[in-house]
Amino acid sequence: MKIKKLLVANRGEISLRIMRTAKEMGIKTLAIYSEADFTAPHVRFADQAVCIGPSQASKSYLNQELIIQTAKKFEADAIHPGYGFLSENAGFAQKVKAAGLVFIGPSPEAISIMGDKLAAKKAVASFDIPLVPGTTHSVQDIEEAEKAASKIGFPLMIKASAGGGGKGMRIVHDPADLKEELARAMGEAKSAFGDPAVFLEKFIRSPKHVEIQILADQQGNTIHLFDRECSVQRRHQKVIEEAPSPSISPETRRAMGQAAIKVAKACDYTGAGTVEFILDNEQHFYFLEMNTRLQVEHPVTECITGIDLVKAQINIAKGNALPWSQNDIQIRGWAMEIRIYAEDPKNQFLPDTGSLKHFQKPEGPGVRVDSGYEEGMEIPIYYDPLIAKLIVYGEDRSHTIAKMKRAIDEFHILGVKNTLSFCGWVMQQQAFVDSTFTTHFIDQYFKPESLDKDPDMEEKEAVAFFVSDYLNIPAEKKLPLGSNGLPSKWKRRNNI
Repeated sequence: MKIKKLLVANRGEISLRIMRTAKEMGIKTLAIYSEADFTAPHVRFADQAVCIGPSQASKSYLNQELIIQTAKKFEADAIHPGYGFLSENAGFAQKVKAAGLVFIGPSPEAISIMGDKLAAKKAVASFDIPLVPGTTHSVQDIEEAEKAASKIGFPLMIKASAGGGGKGMRIVHDPADLKEELARAMGEAKSAFGDPAVFLEKFIRSPKHVEIQILADQQGNTIHLFDRECSVQRRHQKVIEEAPSPSISPETRRAMGQAAIKVAKACDYTGAGTVEFILDNEQHFYFLEMNTRLQVEHPVTECITGIDLVKAQINIAKGNALPWSQNDIQIRGWAMEIRIYAEDPKNQFLPDTGSLKHFQKPEGPGVRVDSGYEEGMEIPIYYDPLIAKLIVYGEDRSHTIAKMKRAIDEFHILGVKNTLSFCGWVMQQQAFVDSTFTTHFIDQYFKPESLDKDPDMEEKEAVAFFVSDYLNIPAEKKLPLGSNGLPSKWKRRNNI
């Protein structure tokens, strides 16, 4: 099967990421964009770009019928959903297929099974996959929940069956809180996913979040590309990821890899997917869910394996067999990614908006920045607040941490509150350096005042912003520069 033109049904950094690989493969690209994104880099990069609607995602990036119509009108052969938006929407995948287009992802059936946590647990139960003790069906009322809780024990977790990302999720330590937390979880699940169904699970103490990347072709071949550590999270959402995980033994790594392959086979999976596990402090792991799409953190796996996951996705969708066996996949070096969000870590990580007045990316060997923004652009309120992903690659974990610290120091963002300083703080913490951290890391160690800047850092940021501004002033209006490279009058005024 040939794919000559690919519509990327997404925006920002992931849209650019997909289109770059498509271009290397000789595939033309068609971008869609909302009115809020008309100046975005992914729009300029594509061979063709079409405004899909207003700024609201519901009227643009989530408009299934219009996206498919656009693909057909501009003669695209395939649609890549990226991550988020429609990437795990089984109905959309089915509509793409029914329209005679190629969906770059798994079958609608696999998406549907793994998109419902209870259905996923049922599907893998006969494949000898370890599961967290809990209910095998959704609970409907407090009486049923109390009966189930008495068997599971406290603390326990309430989880939305249809969702993820921490929505509809509650930890209950005290039986007296069960009724209130159940009502909250069901209400949040209904609001976020249109489905109030929730289930109960045993709460694993001191947990780590470890996931396995898999690839599966249409010929029945499935391999894993090892593991990623994703335990540094806020509101149950990942902030820092690395590959491989520093938390598991070689024996556990092998067992988790084989379990992930079994999960994929349980739903006849094809394409790239991620099987997520929770790990306790005795190396016992339990199946959490399967994400039937490309992950935000996929670059760290690309770094340690040398495999372009987007290219693999496209080739699988074209019907090509995997060119690797499991023995061909080896771990080489160490990779780490930080997500830089437009959020205020000093104020409970609440989203922020504004203009990127200064946006200077780090450079150097083993440093990669994936971003859908440029200096001067506005961070809109309509979408996920991710500004950029900073990925570094080194020979081992200590070298990679050192490189990440250097890259964070070189990364300058002004104009919008962001999580860059928080990620720099994480790199300094002993619990992170020695890998004893868990998914409770932020709750255990982080205090907003930890990010109070010293005067030297504030001065450096002020200088960086001024120099950036100064370079855009017409030559005839520039003041003479002092010995430190700054305009002499500015130097005297600020005593630098």
